[in-house]
Amino acid sequence: MKKIISTLAIALVCSAAVFAQNKEAKQAAKNDFREKMRSEQVAFITSELNLTEAEAQAFWPVYNDIQAQKREAFGKSFEAMKALKEAVDNGSDTKKLLDEYLKAKKAVDEIEYDAPAKYSKVLPAEKVAKLVLSEERFRHKQIGRLGGGNRPGGHGERPQRDNSKKR
Repeated sequence: MKKIISTLAIALVCSAAVFAQNKEAKQAAKNDFREKMRSEQVAFITSELNLTEAEAQAFWPVYNDIQAQKREAFGKSFEAMKALKEAVDNGSDTKKLLDEYLKAKKAVDEIEYDAPAKYSKVLPAEKVAKLVLSEERFRHKQIGRLGGGNRPGGHGERPQRDNSKKR
């Protein structure tokens, strides 16, 4: 009996260790993916904006700060949404949680709305406009690459219109 109990204890400890390693490996892969996406985004934006060295030195700290603010605000919004969903699923009171979610979502929107004014302090208006468009293009490109969206081929590219047909 002692042998069976000790064997079960060893199996339990080993499975817990494997589970912890698996969880760490998944988190590392997620972090690697995020870092790869950020690197690709930086390269894409750099190429699109054609920044001078002086512009790049002034721009990237501002951009990185805004991106960090957006990540934090989005994280809060996501957590508020999860809490709201849980309350709805459990039949709990949702008024306060709905208000918290809407407030968190508004914070994300405000960061995005205020960002161009901050960029305008370090870049000319034309490059700020190019940045906004570049971020959207990059986002659509990644959605298509990951197989999302409803675009033909799932590559994030729009089909060419046939303008020769008259309506």
